[in-house]
Amino acid sequence: MKTQNLEYKTFDDITLWNNLKEGDEKSFSILFEKYYADLVNYGNSLSPYTEKVQDCVQDVFTDIWVYRNKLQSTVVVKAYLLSSVRKRIARLHERDHIFRKVTSTDSIAFLLEFSVEHDLIDDDYATKERVAHLNKLLNDLPARQKEALYLRYNQGLTVEQIAEMLEVNYQSASNLLYRGLLTLRKEWKGSFSLILLLSLTTC
Repeated sequence: MKTQNLEYKTFDDITLWNNLKEGDEKSFSILFEKYYADLVNYGNSLSPYTEKVQDCVQDVFTDIWVYRNKLQSTVVVKAYLLSSVRKRIARLHERDHIFRKVTSTDSIAFLLEFSVEHDLIDDDYATKERVAHLNKLLNDLPARQKEALYLRYNQGLTVEQIAEMLEVNYQSASNLLYRGLLTLRKEWKGSFSLILLLSLTTC
C-alpha cells in the first residue's frame, strides 16, 4: 500500500487532476494534502476568520469532487485552486456583510505581511537593518501590488494566471508587478538579488 501511495505522489498535477475526474479518490486526496496548507495560508491573507477560511478551502475541494465530471481537463491546478478559494472568500464577504457588498473579488484586501528572515541571508550581502528595511518596504506597498508579488514569487503563478485571479487584464496585472518591483528597487540598496529575496519571503 505504501509503495502504491508513493507511486501516486510521483504523478504530476494534471495527471492527478484527470485521475480524480475519473473518480480516483487517492489522486483527490494527494492534491488535497499537497495544497491544503498553501490554500489556507492564502485564504488567511484575504480574511481574518481562520475557521471560515478553512471551511472555504474544504468547500472548494468538496465541489471539485462532487462536480468532477464537469471539470476542464486542461487547467493549471494550483492556479485553479487559488482562484477558487479567492472567489469563495469573496462570496463569504458578501454573504456575511463583513465588508461592503461586492460583486467581484477586486474589493478584497490582501492582509498578510511579508517577512524576509535575516538568517536566510548571508551577512556579506545584507545586514539585519537592510532586511528590516526591505520588510517595511514590502508591507507598505498597496494591497493589490503585495498580492500580485505574493502570487508571482511565493506561489509561482504566471502573469496571465494572476490577471485571471485578480479579474484584471494582462497589462493591469503586469503593471501591478512592475510598480511593486519598481518601488522596491528604488529603495533596496543591498547587493543580494531582490527577486531571490522575494522568493524567500514568508507570510
